[in-house]
Amino acid sequence: MVPIVVSQGISRIHVQGATDPAVNWLGAFATCGGHGATQSSTIVYEIPAGGRLGWHTDATEETQYILSGKGELLMEDGTQAIGPGSVFALPPDVRHDIVNTGNETLHAVAFFAAAMFTQTFDQVMLPPNTHVLGTPNREG
Repeated sequence: MVPIVVSQGISRIHVQGATDPAVNWLGAFATCGGHGATQSSTIVYEIPAGGRLGWHTDATEETQYILSGKGELLMEDGTQAIGPGSVFALPPDVRHDIVNTGNETLHAVAFFAAAMFTQTFDQVMLPPNTHVLGTPNREG
């Protein structure tokens, strides 16, 4: 049987920027290599009103699906509005950020095309006090 993950029941980790208080979000891995998937990873995340993910790059292609809330996808070549039903794919190593521009929490799902990967943020992220985040299995 395929394991079904009830994403509402997964504990989210609260992530903050060490130098920018607007970098403020909660996220959890629903699947990754060896944990419900063999060739991909999935993150469920939330950005409170006024919060943002923080500028970063991902080591693999990422597809995002916005469930609720509204915001902006920031990239070095411009900004685009996003909201419920928005789907977009980001190539590996493209620097980007997502900002919640609404009055409610932005809820989204990010799908990654690798069983393990890293994300490199411009600033130190708390926890775990590093620039690099990623799948729990990223160290092998």
